[in-house]
Amino acid sequence: MDTNTLFTMALGLQAPWEVKNLHFDGEARRLDIELDFARGATFPCPVCGVPSKVHDTEEKTWRHLDFFQHSAHLTARVPRCTCGEHGVKQVQVPWARPGSGFTLLFEALAMMLMQSMPVASAAKIVGEYDGRLWRVLHHYVDEAKAKVDMSKVARIGIDETAAKRGHNYITLAMDMDLRRLLFGTEGKGAETLKAFKADLIAHGGKPENVAEASLDMSKAFIKGLREHFPNAHLTFDRFHVMKLVNEGLDQVRREESKDRPELKKSRYVWLKNRSNLNTKQELMLQSLNAANLLTAEAYRMKITLQDFYEQLNPKAARRFLFEWCEMVQESGLKPMKKVAKTLLDHAEGILRWFKSGLANGLLEGINSLLQAAKSKARGYRTSRNLIAIAYLIAGKLDFNLATF
Repeated sequence: MDTNTLFTMALGLQAPWEVKNLHFDGEARRLDIELDFARGATFPCPVCGVPSKVHDTEEKTWRHLDFFQHSAHLTARVPRCTCGEHGVKQVQVPWARPGSGFTLLFEALAMMLMQSMPVASAAKIVGEYDGRLWRVLHHYVDEAKAKVDMSKVARIGIDETAAKRGHNYITLAMDMDLRRLLFGTEGKGAETLKAFKADLIAHGGKPENVAEASLDMSKAFIKGLREHFPNAHLTFDRFHVMKLVNEGLDQVRREESKDRPELKKSRYVWLKNRSNLNTKQELMLQSLNAANLLTAEAYRMKITLQDFYEQLNPKAARRFLFEWCEMVQESGLKPMKKVAKTLLDHAEGILRWFKSGLANGLLEGINSLLQAAKSKARGYRTSRNLIAIAYLIAGKLDFNLATF
């Protein structure tokens, strides 16, 4: 068996394609593999499949998997064939997708790497510019997302995450039953829900079938959901309720610390769950909690509200919530009174948790993974890139990659 035949078999080529020549440059650490087809060969018309004669050819090159530690490149005369019915058409080669400068196997390797590390790191490993790998990633994400079936989507979660410093955000929509990312888009206004509705319909979903939605208390999200998903019952999940209470508590601490120096450097003692405090923090909390502090009073309000989610039924929960809000409003602590008013204004959505059981913990987890990926990559240049990474992390997409 000669070398050309061996490489033809190793590449999985079938007639009329074969390896015609090999050129190895040890100094440049490069292997060039020249492919060709036999004279007089015919190719199926890309439209109808009828065998057609070659009209002309154009030479193209693709980056392939490395040959040991050397980069490998395929070069071939790609034919255009003449079909009696459809005219002159470009033949699609079996080892690469149209318009790509990489073979399918190289792209499969690149996708595997990008699922495990920042794109820039993957680019260094394979010796390519990261911009070329971003184009590969976007192609496969867009292609896989186009095939997603949303016909059974009935319960969704909506949240935003920071794309860049400042006021740059992306909005994410999750299927809460299948625990997968359905949609990502720039912004965090009501228009993002309009865009999600259009995408849902395009993938076979019906907005009227969405019966439950979990979200924070964003006025824009509330407006967007009521306008575009009118049948959805809104659940303001536990995470955001307690986040709001913590913000009120911290505001009390900041105001009081101006006159009470012992509150300096105590922020996380009040905000962290008690089970997560170390010994030093626990001792500090016990000391401060026993003092005559407004912050300690606000902290006890927070601890009391945590029992709200332990109520046995919606009726008991409703009574608990309204009594808690009444107690807080009589306290004189302005930040906490503001929290109580917000909770009363959104009471029905807060109480809906006892029926829907929905919480945005899944979305918060994805947000954490995205921020960690963004930090590891030292940021992504565009929101589109961050959204692609979100699909890669949480979309559960089928990329249908070539197998090795």
